[in-house]
Amino acid sequence: MYSRKVVIHYTADTIEQPIIHELVKRFDLVFNILKARIFPRRDGMIVLDLSGTKENFDAAIHFLKGKGLRVEPLSKSVRQNTDKCVCCGACTAFCPTSALYFDRKTMQVLFDAEKCNGCELCVSACPVRAMEVNLL
Repeated sequence: MYSRKVVIHYTADTIEQPIIHELVKRFDLVFNILKARIFPRRDGMIVLDLSGTKENFDAAIHFLKGKGLRVEPLSKSVRQNTDKCVCCGACTAFCPTSALYFDRKTMQVLFDAEKCNGCELCVSACPVRAMEVNLL
């Protein structure tokens, strides 16, 4: 089973397309909606955890891009700015997926983008704004 978290960016012109239905029916993918900002007649985004065969996943991404949607891995939208980070650990207390954690040997705060669900709790928890989220 292949699983990836993706951010799908909609435009006002594409918001009405039933893409989740297509991902399930046409490509046999299982999805979990992690976050969504969808408004009628406006740009928006949805963060999905998609699972299925690698072949079906790749075909689905190609399909989405062909529909005019911008698709990127979640890891490209959420990042830790290590130049700003002072490793205070405030973010680790709020991270529900343990994507942010202490390396006990170095006492550095590390970020595992594969575990991140894009909830943005780390952004408000970080006193120096070292977590950067660009979902829209």
